[in-house]
Amino acid sequence: MDDKPLIYVLSDSVGETAELVIKAGLSQFNNGNYRVQRVPYVDDRKTIDDALQLAMEEQALIGFTLVDPELRTYLNEQAAVKNLEAIDIMGPMLNAMERVFHRNPHMQPGLVHKLDEDYFRRVEAIEFAVKYDDGRDPRGIARADLILIGVSRTSKTPLSQHLALKRLKVANVPIVPEVAPPEELFNVNPDKCIGLRINAEKLNDIRKERLKALGLDDHATYANMERIHQEIDYFDDVVQKIGCNVIDVSHKAVEETANTIMRMMK
Repeated sequence: MDDKPLIYVLSDSVGETAELVIKAGLSQFNNGNYRVQRVPYVDDRKTIDDALQLAMEEQALIGFTLVDPELRTYLNEQAAVKNLEAIDIMGPMLNAMERVFHRNPHMQPGLVHKLDEDYFRRVEAIEFAVKYDDGRDPRGIARADLILIGVSRTSKTPLSQHLALKRLKVANVPIVPEVAPPEELFNVNPDKCIGLRINAEKLNDIRKERLKALGLDDHATYANMERIHQEIDYFDDVVQKIGCNVIDVSHKAVEETANTIMRMMK
């Protein structure tokens, strides 16, 4: 039998907020050695009764976010009757805000995670960036809003994810002298491509640190200056053939490069 502490998370929405708060508290005690069981979309007393019964049998802790004051009161009362520890995450905050703002809350579950069109576009863009990361499927090039190309360690992946949060579908393609770029790269509108250039000295430093982090010799070919110059020269040939814009990322943070790209796209 699993002897890890069990926490039931009850919510009238998906339970993400409650779980995050519970996990933040738990991190101060047992470094993740616990189990969390969500009970989402709680909208009646029967669901509460069932969850409390399970919590009694498992000797579990309860955390909950319920905006309906009647259900909140019922859960608190029944937990006290059953001698269960129940943490009301939302109730005290709503009550305090109501007193300060002199307004009644909307009492609508899930408003913080309202699934509107913007939300779905962002999720779709993130999934796209993961699927077409590192040139793993060249078919994504034709479907992308933006294609990033560059040699290894030019922040193509984190930049793709950052731009995905801005609802852009981004594919990225590594440029390696021994591997011909996918033909799709030369068939798309060059305005959709951005080359990420980096100077040789900066790339050498980054790659050496990467090798050290992996426990490898920093004199490997990957960080060899002659090899790096070869890769950069090949990258320059590729971007010239495509005819795309190039950004020097040698001394730019991901956020700064992303902002530059957004301005270029506008």
